[in-house]
Parts: sequence; structure tokens; C-alpha cells
Amino acid sequence: MATPLTDQEKRKQISIRGIVGVENVAELKKGFNRHLHFTLVKDRNIATPRDYYFALAHTVRDHLVGRWIRTQQFYYEADPKLGLDMEELEDMEEDAGLGNGGLGRLAACFLDSMATLGLAAYGYGIRYEYGIFNQKIRDGWQVEEADDWLRHGNPWEKARPEYMLPVHFYGRVEETKDGSKWVDTQVVLAMPYDTPIPGYMNNTVNTMRLWSARAPNDFNLRDFNVGDYIQAVLDRNLAENISRVLYPNDNFFEGKELRLKQEYFVVAATLQDIIRRFKTTKKGSPGRTSFESFPDKVAIQLNDTHPAMAIPELMRIFVDIEKLDWDTAWDLTRRTFAYTNHTVLPEALERWPVELMEKLLPRHLQIIYQINQVHLNRIAALFPKNIDKLRKMSLIEEDGCKRVNMAHLCIVGSHAVNGVAEIHSNIVKTEVFKDFSELEPEKFQNKTNGITPRRWLLLCNPGLAELIAEVIGEDYVKDLSQLQKLNDFVDDAAFIRDVSRVKQDNKVKFAQYLEKEYRVKINASSMFDVHVKRIHEYKRQLLNCLHIITMYNRIRKNPNAPFVPRTVIIGGKAAPGYHMAKMIIKLITSVADVVNNDPVVGNKLKVIFLENYRVSLAEKVIPATDLSEQISTAGTEASGTGNMKFMLNGALTIGTMDGANVEMAEEAGEENLFIFGMRVEDVAELDKKGYDAMSYYKKIPELKQVMDQITSGFFSPKNPDLFKDLTNMLFKYDRFKVFADFEEYMKCQEKVSKLYQNPKEWTKMVIKNIAATGKFSSDRTITEYATEVWGVEPTDLKIPPPSEPREAIEETARALKKM
Repeated sequence: MATPLTDQEKRKQISIRGIVGVENVAELKKGFNRHLHFTLVKDRNIATPRDYYFALAHTVRDHLVGRWIRTQQFYYEADPKLGLDMEELEDMEEDAGLGNGGLGRLAACFLDSMATLGLAAYGYGIRYEYGIFNQKIRDGWQVEEADDWLRHGNPWEKARPEYMLPVHFYGRVEETKDGSKWVDTQVVLAMPYDTPIPGYMNNTVNTMRLWSARAPNDFNLRDFNVGDYIQAVLDRNLAENISRVLYPNDNFFEGKELRLKQEYFVVAATLQDIIRRFKTTKKGSPGRTSFESFPDKVAIQLNDTHPAMAIPELMRIFVDIEKLDWDTAWDLTRRTFAYTNHTVLPEALERWPVELMEKLLPRHLQIIYQINQVHLNRIAALFPKNIDKLRKMSLIEEDGCKRVNMAHLCIVGSHAVNGVAEIHSNIVKTEVFKDFSELEPEKFQNKTNGITPRRWLLLCNPGLAELIAEVIGEDYVKDLSQLQKLNDFVDDAAFIRDVSRVKQDNKVKFAQYLEKEYRVKINASSMFDVHVKRIHEYKRQLLNCLHIITMYNRIRKNPNAPFVPRTVIIGGKAAPGYHMAKMIIKLITSVADVVNNDPVVGNKLKVIFLENYRVSLAEKVIPATDLSEQISTAGTEASGTGNMKFMLNGALTIGTMDGANVEMAEEAGEENLFIFGMRVEDVAELDKKGYDAMSYYKKIPELKQVMDQITSGFFSPKNPDLFKDLTNMLFKYDRFKVFADFEEYMKCQEKVSKLYQNPKEWTKMVIKNIAATGKFSSDRTITEYATEVWGVEPTDLKIPPPSEPREAIEETARALKKM
């Protein structure tokens, strides 16, 4: 007799059916056995866990392929319990090394939503051989190791050599009677690899196309002829270095030639691909292809300034290759592009040296100069003799080394510009790009970020997903606003008990993981206080660290006083060249060494630094979290999406009024979050007055004690001056004003502890928060982009499955055109 499925196994089967499109999981079993048999016959007699993983991945991919092909045909016409340890196989899967922080993860959520909403969308990027580095913590320090995520291959991708494209670099511009020609260039080939992106329960499978750099076969053939074989091979490697490694900096611009090559490489290959696809739909039309309808058929969203070179590249294609006049080409280009700004930090905004661009992309620099001239002529006509306005709005910065301001290029070359949270979009309009928004106010919008509930609830927290489905049904998975129905269960004793039980189960499971990985005994009944994100001064992991030391001092001072036990979990990577961020990690790990080994503290307080924080680890820690730390200085975090993931998974938030926290407080009610600290206007006022860190140090005794301990070497007895750079920064040039929010943060944390002592009231607040997360679905975000920026409508039409005849597709396509 078959063993009954657990609730989590049922949920996993529903999720597999929804995404893979297999009604009968037994079908998967057959395919799995076939793939596994092939592997064993080919290679060996005994199956390893990796063999099982690849067999399962290939089986799922096989089932997606029919729907994948059917989806592409449709766009053209329209112009489980497998008898395996699924969790062990999930752990075999490498995290795709394609992004270095929230921006990459956001793109993944957006791809999921676009497929689920039936949008004919493509995601483009670089197929990095080495992704964001693997972080090791050795003796408390971050050490970077190569992330060779493709070393075992990638069972989900398919190489498409038939669509390989040339990308040009260097060379010179030749003026001819037929116009400008970019000649004597070096060519690198872009090889596409396609990955299926399945929608949820709609048979849609979209495409993510990643480009890998390849040297052409005749690369430096002259060197072979003179016998310099070694140099020719090395030059091939140089060409292929373009897709070798992901730059690990997040929120910091590093003007390296290889990085500019990467940015141009991806947009040049992508635009050729887009134009090829556009021309395919025009087959049969007499004469030269008309691009009049290009912006009606193609919308390109620039995800920050990294793909900004797409603007001059599309102009180059239209003017130099397709022979359109400048004004027509510029009109088409502006109507095609839209730009999303993701940061207000000045050090993160890209400004490429003119000298470098002239060497690498000489024709593009000419085009940027011409775009700038037309732009400045307009500004000069509107604001005569206002030289300062011209200087501030120019695409070329003249101070010191001449640079191209890529954000200005994106704004001028796009028909829409948006921030990613209400507060961020207001800062973009009123401060960062004030002159541009005053010139074209209708261009500036807000599109608050979101997350996909398929990954960030169904997949990572099946117990909670199932519990919610039991009380409000399963439709919330595609319409997250339905979570507001949970407000009817805020006072339901059984539901409160069940929500609390799911959280405790997740905590026990994660505590076991921590004990195994870190050899620290964790009290699963303690409050799990979690702060995971990139390590950066503005995210203020230092403020959290000061609170940890304060709690430690309070326990030491009065060991018998009541204390709500906490396990503080901090994780995140520091950019390899970011000294201060690496010192923050070292301080946290040093404090953890003292706290975790002090017998007076015992199990009241534990501190864990999570090594190598990544998506697969986030899926473990987020469902187990009680308290989510979102404590950036007001006005510095564009949005954040981790805050939304924690909220959806039943954590309460302690945070400042920054980024999406503001809208979370609006949705749930500020009384249901632990809000503290300066608001944006308070920060501006303090800047005007002058921030004096020493005044806070002198008037707050607990802050003084903590800083004295760090300064004196209490946490680094072998090297008392170890944290001198950190303490100097905090006292003398802390842009993010840690001390200014210290006192309020401590008081707010006391409120957290007080509520945690009342489990029923705590869980009621948790339910109110989950009920308020509907707005933060990436489905809502993408629907807004689609209707308000791209000019397309999402559809709930279900593409006919591959088992139905081709005529069914044509019928569905006709129905879509009528909508």
C-alpha cells in the first residue's frame, strides 16, 4: 500500500504540475528512468546523486520543450513524488552565477511573471563562465573563490550555434559618400544558449537567451602564418574573456575596459537578434524592410544603465546599416526604449571615460556626441544663456577626465523613466534627475518592485503555502491580492496555531542546518533575527552589530535579568575591493566569536554569519525568520525585495522608512511594522545642520561603551587597532549616520522583544503582514510595466498543449488579436 503524501509533498506535486505542465507525475517517472538508464549504460554501473539530478532535470526539460516550441509558434502566429529524495537533488543544483545582488534576482522574478502573464517576452544576458564569487569565511575574513557554476554542465540550457552573431570592437570610422562606416574592427562571436522559462499553469514557455563569447575561427590568422601560434591562441582567450567572469561590484561603478566590453557585447548581440526576429515577421513585404512599426512590436527595458549602449547601437543600426535618416531613427529609438533606475548612490552611477569609449567603440562615441548636441540645442533654446543648466544636463561631463554619463544617455534616449518604489521615484524626480523631470515630467513614473510567489512561497515554504490554500483556495498563487482574505482569520485560534506551527517547523529545520554547518548549538525557540543582503555601509549592518554588542553587555551586566533569547543571523557578500565592507564582516565574526563562547551568555544570544549567502540559502533562511532587518538610512535603498520575501513568509519587519518599507507600512499599517529612525526629510535636515557623530557618543552611555570596546580591542585582543578604520569612519565621515539612529533602534528592538513574549499577538501581527503582501507580487509590477510602459496587455489565454493540433494555436492567436 502506497505511503500517503505529506502536505508538503502534495504542494510540491501541485507546483511541479503547474510549472512543468504534467498532469500525471507518472509520466515524469518514465522519462526519468529512461534518462538514468542512458547515463548508466553510457558511463558506469552505479548512479551518483548528480546522475539522479541530471536525469530529473533532463526529464523536466523534455516535458517543457513541446510547450516551449508551441509558445514560440503561438507568438509567431499572433505577431511530485518520484521515489527520490527531492531535497537532496535540489541541493545538487548549482546557483546560476548570473547576477551579483538584488538586481539579478529581480530580473529572474520578472521573467517568471512575464511567462505566467502570457507576455511574449525574452530575457537577455551574458552566460558567465564564472559567476559571483563563492564566499568563504576564514579566520573571520571574507575570502573569494571562483564560482565555477558550469563545471558539471547546465542541463537546462540548449546551445543555438545556428544563431551565432558577430560583435565588433575597436577599429576606426571612415566617412564615405554613403555615410559613416565602422571599419578595421576586431570581431568576437556571440553564441546563444537558451533556457526555458515556464509560466504557471498556462502552457507558456518563454526564453532566456544568454550570450557566450567565442573567437572566430580565422582569429589572427596572420599570427599563425608567421609562426606565432602561442600568441594567436592567447588572443583567442582574450576574446573569450568577455563572458568569462561576472563583475562582483554592486552599487559601485568600476570603469574597466572589460566591463564596457561586456556591456556592449550583450546589447550588440541582442539587438541583432531582435531585428532578425522583427524582419522575420515582415517576410513577404516588397522592398526594404520598413521599421515604421518597430516600436509597436518591440519594447526594450533597460535594467539600470548597464545596457545603455543599446541606445547608440540601435541608432548605428538604423542610420549606418538600414539607412534611415537621423530624425526618423531617433524617433524610433526613443519610442523603443524605457529606463529603470535602481540606485541613487552617486558612486554607483556609470560614467565611462571618453578616451576609453573612443578606443573601444569609436562610432558609438560619435553617435553619443550627436545625440548630445541635439539635446543641448533644445536645452539652450528653452533656457537661453543658462550655462549651468547645460552643464548639469549634458551627456558629457567635462570636469577633469571627460566622461559619458550613462544615466543621462538613458533618460534622453527613452520614452519612460521609472524608479522602483514610491519614495525612490520621488527622489529620482526631485533630486537625482531634477532638471530632466522638470523638462519632461510626463516621462517619469514609479514601478514598485515585486517578487514571484511561485518561488518565494510555494517553492521555499510549502507548509505555509498549503496552509493558506486550505483557508482561501489556490487562486492566490496567480493573484496575490487575494491574500487580503486572510484578514478574516486574524482572530481564528486554529489558524493562529497553524501559522505558528509552520514557522516553528521551519525554524527547527534551519536550526539543524546551522548546527551542522557552523557547529553552534541553536535554540530553535529563540527569536530568529535575520539581516541578509549585500554588505554595504548604507545597508547598516554596523547598526545591527552595535545592537548585538549592546545586548551582550546587558546580559553580562545582569545575567539573571529576564532576556528574550535571540539568534542573530547576518549574511551577505562584500565586493572584493570594498575594504570597509570586508572590515564590517570581520567585526561581525569577531563579535560572534566572543558572544558564542561566553558561558555567562549561554543560549540567550547567538550570532551567526551566514557564509556564501545566495538564492538557495535564502530559500532556507527566509521561511525560518521571525524578525527581518531592513535598516538602511532613509533615502538610500531604492526598493529592496528581500523585505517583501520576509513579509510574505511570515516575518515581522524592523526598519526605517526607506525603499519599499514605506509601502509595506502603508499596506499593513505602520503599527504592524517596527518602524524607527530618521525619515528622508530628517536626514536632509541633519545634512544641512551637519552630522556630529561625537555628540551622540557623548550623550548615549551604551553607545559609548560599545564604541570603547571596539576601539580598545575587546573583540580583537591580538590586534587592538584592527578596527581603527571602522571606528574612524563612524566618528569622522559616516555618510549613513549610524549613531543618529542608534537610540531609536535600541528602543524599537525592546518593543520587538516585548511582543515576542506574547506568541499569540505576535502571530496575529504576522497574519496581518502576510495578508498585506498582495501589492508586492512581481505579477502586479509586470502588469504595470506592460500596460503603462510597453503598450501590451497580459493575457490569461492558455496556449494549447503540444498534444493538440497546430490549428488550435492559430485559433488562440486569432482570439488574442481580437482582445
